Amino acid sequence: MIPFQTLCERFSKALGFLGRMAIFSLIVAMLYEVVARYAFGAPTLWAFDISYMLNGSIFLLGAAYSLQEDAHVRIDFLSQRFPLRIQQLLNGAVYLLVMAPITFAFTWVAATKALKAFSTGEVESVSPWAPLVWPFYGVIALGLIAFALQFVVEALKYLSGQKQPGTAESEITELEI
Repeated sequence: MIPFQTLCERFSKALGFLGRMAIFSLIVAMLYEVVARYAFGAPTLWAFDISYMLNGSIFLLGAAYSLQEDAHVRIDFLSQRFPLRIQQLLNGAVYLLVMAPITFAFTWVAATKALKAFSTGEVESVSPWAPLVWPFYGVIALGLIAFALQFVVEALKYLSGQKQPGTAESEITELEI
């Protein structure tokens, strides 16, 4: 369990770092587009494609890390009334029996689509730039598999009693302020 957990959490952190780097790439690309368009009257063909691809990538590259760090939105107005062990079992069961299988299914669909796009050389058909789409689809699949694995890790933490809902460091410090 510990090697699996460590591997999954390192994978989530690595993808989270790549997501942060993608934010900087998006900023640079958009600044370049704005300067090219308004200062030189020469808009780029690729700015729109880069912006939606990087935005989607940022979201999915950071999803597993966000789950690991409890930086996601938690709606627990009902479950917080249960005893702690029931909350842990409920979170573990939902993560393991609902969220992980759904996310694995999405991963399968995304990976299949990425492989098909790679093998056919698919390009974005509505774009004048016409970039290859398999790298974008591949990042989607990569982010989804990390998210699914992190759901399994978090479920095991809850079920084993290692983790308590609502005790993330970010939640505690915000309550103290």
